[in-house]
Amino acid sequence: MSGAGAPKIKVDASGLQVAIVVTSWHDEITGGLLAGAEKALVDAGNTEYEIWRVPGAFELPLGAQKAIDAGADAVIALGVVIQGETPHFDYVCAGTTDGLMRVMLDSGIPIGFGLLTVNTEAEALARAGLPNSKEDKGAEAVEAAILMARL
Repeated sequence: MSGAGAPKIKVDASGLQVAIVVTSWHDEITGGLLAGAEKALVDAGNTEYEIWRVPGAFELPLGAQKAIDAGADAVIALGVVIQGETPHFDYVCAGTTDGLMRVMLDSGIPIGFGLLTVNTEAEALARAGLPNSKEDKGAEAVEAAILMARL
């Protein structure tokens, strides 16, 4: 789900055990993503979610796995990786994406993908669900995970 043409989806998260796994880097951006995810969950009837903090994006897959092992019916993975001058960006983005997919497929538990992989901080801020943002990727990650949990 991205940008123009993104559907407006009504989801029901009531009765689901949901874990939000969020990275610690770039507080303003991840704070916006987290706020958007929390608002989307509350709007969908879920106030019993848990927040799991992990150091960085590379730790999201293991954080998601631990949340699933603890009983989560759905996981929302939130974070941001901003392009730098080295290939580090490519390795972190690929490893995190592949790891989250592996956890999701191995467990059968949906993971909402709210990891921003962007070229600049401005691109991340535009997607972080902040007051001046164009998009709210935290809320979109909730919608995707809850829809999949309800299949």
